Amino acid sequence: MPSPLADRLRPKTLDEVVGQRHLLAPGRVLRRIVESGQIPNLIFYGPSGVGKTTVARIIAGETKKALRRLNGTTASTADIKAVVEERDTIAGMGGILLYLDEIQYLNKKQQQTLLEYIEDGSVTLIASTTENPYFYVYNAILSRSTVFEFKPVEPEEVRRAVERAFRMADELSGLSTTVGEGVAEYLSSACGGDVRKALNAVEALSSAAGAADGLVTLEDAREVAQRSAMRYDRDGDAHYDILSAFQKSVRGSDENAALHYLARLLEAGDLISPCRRLLVMASEDIGLAYPLAAAVVKSCCDSAMQLGLPEARLPLAEAVILLCTAPKSNSAIMAIDAAMEDVRNGKTGEIPAHLRDGHYEGAQKLGHAQGYRYAHNFPGGWVEQQYLPDELKDAVYYHFGENKTEQAALEYRKKQRAGRGKQY
Repeated sequence: MPSPLADRLRPKTLDEVVGQRHLLAPGRVLRRIVESGQIPNLIFYGPSGVGKTTVARIIAGETKKALRRLNGTTASTADIKAVVEERDTIAGMGGILLYLDEIQYLNKKQQQTLLEYIEDGSVTLIASTTENPYFYVYNAILSRSTVFEFKPVEPEEVRRAVERAFRMADELSGLSTTVGEGVAEYLSSACGGDVRKALNAVEALSSAAGAADGLVTLEDAREVAQRSAMRYDRDGDAHYDILSAFQKSVRGSDENAALHYLARLLEAGDLISPCRRLLVMASEDIGLAYPLAAAVVKSCCDSAMQLGLPEARLPLAEAVILLCTAPKSNSAIMAIDAAMEDVRNGKTGEIPAHLRDGHYEGAQKLGHAQGYRYAHNFPGGWVEQQYLPDELKDAVYYHFGENKTEQAALEYRKKQRAGRGKQY
């Protein structure tokens, strides 16, 4: 059975690798490590289809160590031990290089077993993962490895691979494919930086071209690629990175960027995450500068959930633009976080006796609710009175923001209490 086109085109040297110039260009650290021949434990982190496995294979091919491969999705502790046991054989005399794909799928016990064998240097590890290793890889392994991040490949770089793939597909099939205008450019962009996706699309298009007089059209390319540019995993880094960029764009009052990240979430079919994040932002980032935003956003999110996609994009876009163009204040979150920090640190104290519940028999004998002053009975609805425990009586958690709404509240506060107690 013939191997996939992507495998036939797999680079044999670092110079043939598409993209990753920040790692592999002459003079870069990873390039110098490979050229030195002294390979330390390495972890390659990044999305699929960007060259992690290819680079690992190239490194392994240039080392004099015995190469062994395992995949974290299927490897067992026994498999790891079997690899290590080869140290005492003729094949393993020069050391063993273990290439472990998808290391994030090994459980903690398996990773601890692996650690035991890489510590003495007789086994060199090259691992790859699509997940953030700082979340999924055992800390002790991380501390003994160098992590390199692989990034999505730029469209200009992907195009070189696409054009080469069309040429090789013709050589293999004996056909002479006519690639329509814009096809290579579209595939290079639509793959979302995943070279393997682009090459798989080329293989499919080349196969279909045989039944269409060898012609590959832009419409064909769009049908094959579809939504492959989307890199999204609701449990992975991409999910949280998009949400982080989404909130920071709203906080920074950039409605265009915020709409872009909203579109990426919605295009991936994720309706719940942007709704939850918008509700958070209404209070965290707009807050008391425009308190009505919380109610408006809640209404928009309710509408979105009732409508479902694709119509849900309309009220959510409205909410995004509203929050981006609204005045901003983080005074509420700063206040509650400061109060919670005191509570976590044990700064609580006894509730003042005059504030305690007095609605039960015997409360007066305990002194509860005695001396409490009912604020509504005083001018302006305010009277000087201690509400915080003695230990925290002078604590100030909330500071009025500089926005118009909070400054108006501050002026009201000053007028309310003028000459009658605390100054603000």
